[in-house]
Amino acid sequence: MININPRKLLHSKWTATNPSNKEKHFLVTEVEFNEEGEVIHCLLEAVFTNRSEPIDWTVLKDENNWRQGWA
Repeated sequence: MININPRKLLHSKWTATNPSNKEKHFLVTEVEFNEEGEVIHCLLEAVFTNRSEPIDWTVLKDENNWRQGWA
């Protein structure tokens, strides 16, 4: 399990361990917090295709699917 500080999510870089459609490298482009400081919105953008999709940011903790940084 990767330990992630939600406050440092914005502009963080991620590599998919099982890429599809040539989408391997991703960037977190939007993060929104509620009044309690919890993440309520996270947008992940594929660098190669510029396709964006909202995700549950906690899935990035799964080392079987994601690695922090661009490898």
